[in-house]
Amino acid sequence: MDICKCISINQSKVDEAKIKLEKNSSLDQTAKFFKILGDGTRFKIITILLDSEMCVCDIATTLNMTHSSISHQLKILRENRVLKNRKDGKIVYYSLNDNHVKNIILQGLEHHNH
Repeated sequence: MDICKCISINQSKVDEAKIKLEKNSSLDQTAKFFKILGDGTRFKIITILLDSEMCVCDIATTLNMTHSSISHQLKILRENRVLKNRKDGKIVYYSLNDNHVKNIILQGLEHHNH
């Protein structure tokens, strides 16, 4: 177990870290974003949408889940700007909101595969 056994504090480093935390007002939103990605079902949905858009029926069939459970997860992802949607008649298609999300997922997958 890694335990710091010293009682010496580098005050300048502590002050710098505190300033960094205070300046970054988006820390809580970023943490929420990663929490959203931490759900297995939502992560699978995002992964299958990396390269193309899909409708609820296709996503539900791919994941062998009900439409209502997929719709619930899609709503969470859409509300948190991870996904966007577009309507074509009665069908709603979902895709990643932007390439930032795609890059984060691809980097995470690459990190795990190394």
